[in-house]
Amino acid sequence: MPNANECEAAPKHGVVCWNEFNVHDVERAKKFYGQCLGWSFEAMPMEGFRYWIISSEGARVGGIFETKGPEFEGVLERWLTYIGVDDVDARLQKAKVAGATICKDAFDIPGVGRMAVLQEPGGAFVAWMTPKPEPTA
Repeated sequence: MPNANECEAAPKHGVVCWNEFNVHDVERAKKFYGQCLGWSFEAMPMEGFRYWIISSEGARVGGIFETKGPEFEGVLERWLTYIGVDDVDARLQKAKVAGATICKDAFDIPGVGRMAVLQEPGGAFVAWMTPKPEPTA
């Protein structure tokens, strides 16, 4: 789930703000990317599972989401790109009209924001994210 600076601050609409690796075997993925790229990983407890924040030289660069369980049977491992949008709900309506398939309707992630996953007409999967507004002073 995004938590990078680009998604925390007021996002620029249409800008890539997070990448997430959806994997069946988190330990295998951590070992591979740790050995090859020097990435480090920090567990972030979520409801019923752990999300892994990926860091490179101290900068948060993405996350790992474990796709384990019957609902993920047959789902291939893949990277999922998050694009910051001004209003995820309104943008999903436009996406439907433009021919997208909504894979996971908009939902809230406490402390992070509102997101959805869709498949664009060409078949690529993408997540759209409206970060939680920063508190006003």
